[in-house]
Amino acid sequence: MRTSTQPFLTALALTGVAFSQDVSGTTKFQSSNKRGLIYMTSDHPSDDQIWVEDNSDLTWYYDYTDTPAATYSNRSQEEFEFVPMLWGSANSSGFASEIRSQITSGRNITHILTFNEPDGTTSTGGSAISPADAASIWIQDVEPLRNESIKIGAPAVTGSQSGLTWLSEFFSNCTSLKTNCTVDFIPLHWYGDFQGLASYLGQVVATYPNTTIWITEYALANADLKDTQAFFQTSAEYFDRLDYIERYSYFGSFRSSVSNVGPNAAMLTQGGQLTDIGSWYLGGAATGNVPSSSSSSSSPTGSGATGVGYKLDSYSAVLRALAFSLLVLAFV
Repeated sequence: MRTSTQPFLTALALTGVAFSQDVSGTTKFQSSNKRGLIYMTSDHPSDDQIWVEDNSDLTWYYDYTDTPAATYSNRSQEEFEFVPMLWGSANSSGFASEIRSQITSGRNITHILTFNEPDGTTSTGGSAISPADAASIWIQDVEPLRNESIKIGAPAVTGSQSGLTWLSEFFSNCTSLKTNCTVDFIPLHWYGDFQGLASYLGQVVATYPNTTIWITEYALANADLKDTQAFFQTSAEYFDRLDYIERYSYFGSFRSSVSNVGPNAAMLTQGGQLTDIGSWYLGGAATGNVPSSSSSSSSPTGSGATGVGYKLDSYSAVLRALAFSLLVLAFV
């Protein structure tokens, strides 16, 4: 039996992450060029500009399609990089030609995403494609884009064991078709607590070593405000510390009144103001704007769950992760 020290070392790294700063009051959250925007259309076009103001940390975005969002179409790739996505089978036949057309017109496309939650159902936003069909589409419509020096992301499966099974079967189908379906990075989704996130990420890295990771959807869904804020800070600091995590995009670029992951995960209040999480994600300080599921507008209402209580919850999350890693170490 060979004992591995990796879980313990990972836990120590996590401890260093969560104790790195206090963002209560006017202290700004740490800046990061890894952060991107998940763009979704809304009934409030003015909200779109919040993410690209001069003080924003966001450097890239995707919109679940293969064409840039109209609201950002006048921005160059250097200003705000657009990452196209082959969402599912519906737009697959014209995907490669669309990307080539954008390159020809001067848009410097360097990365693409593929297949949004193919193991999921359409009712939950998944593209519902079998591994065999996805492999066939990939070989025909994605693989040729390697000739354009584009880095290609693996299918972005759900954050579950069934998702990882789907991904394994996808690569097996590619092999059966005598193609490697080589990926340059693996996008991951996660909607649970930090301990689960760290464990899931460790499993993926162990299965696919030496592979770059993007976290293209993540949030703590339907939790109370204090826990949601603690999760956000701990996870963002964790992503920023890990070299193999190249980019990440938080799922929350909408108003709290329309959030399908709970109002507290949203980066905008019901009135379109940045919440603490929204401001932190852009590299700013806490706003004190408290999200609500109500559709009525509101003004800033105190400091929410920021400050000492918030940081103590963050420490607690890391200590739980440390205990979990030590338990794993005992059985490896």
